Amino acid sequence: MPSSTTARVWDLPVRIIHWLFVVLIAVSWWTAENNELEYHRYSGYALLGLLVFRIYWGFAGTHTARFSNFIRGPGAIVEYLRGAGRVAGHNPLGALSVIVLLLLLAAQVGLGLFAVDVDGIESGPLSHLVSFDTGRECAELHEDLFNVLIGFVVVHVAAVLFYLFVRRENLIGAMIHGKRELPSAAVVPQEPFPVVRFIVGVILSGLVVWYITRG
Repeated sequence: MPSSTTARVWDLPVRIIHWLFVVLIAVSWWTAENNELEYHRYSGYALLGLLVFRIYWGFAGTHTARFSNFIRGPGAIVEYLRGAGRVAGHNPLGALSVIVLLLLLAAQVGLGLFAVDVDGIESGPLSHLVSFDTGRECAELHEDLFNVLIGFVVVHVAAVLFYLFVRRENLIGAMIHGKRELPSAAVVPQEPFPVVRFIVGVILSGLVVWYITRG
């Protein structure tokens, strides 16, 4: 029987971003449903900052956070579905889920930046760059796409519960404390946390949000 060990697979930024996405998507839904558009706008700005940082961290982060180490082609997905063992970080299906989520959030936030409210009061910070009719179309697409995003979240949660109860893999716990039990052959070498690159990412995200939201 292959030996296994408990290893850290998720760094702190990846875990914090994951749960902030959960919180901010919920906040965005609640504020939209209750017509709290000012706070809805703020939650969108926070999502924008997280997106910028996560994309940056996909190139500058630790091993399992980098896109180059978890994005795979269709062949890897087929092999995984045929019964490939556990891997450190995202499996091929999980990687696909991450990319879809980031694309949906990017489109959702992007549309919100150009959206125009019916009365023009609570419009996105870049709405002045488009016509009123285009801004209204962005607002409608923004609302419709959010329903798609919620549907994706439901599927994602269902998949996590499937892994928990059927495959006996606690992905929720791993995204809290960062550790998973893995075959020894799958464990990746641990690397020092890139503090400087993390600080650069935080500053970059803040500057992007500041520049865009100032209109």
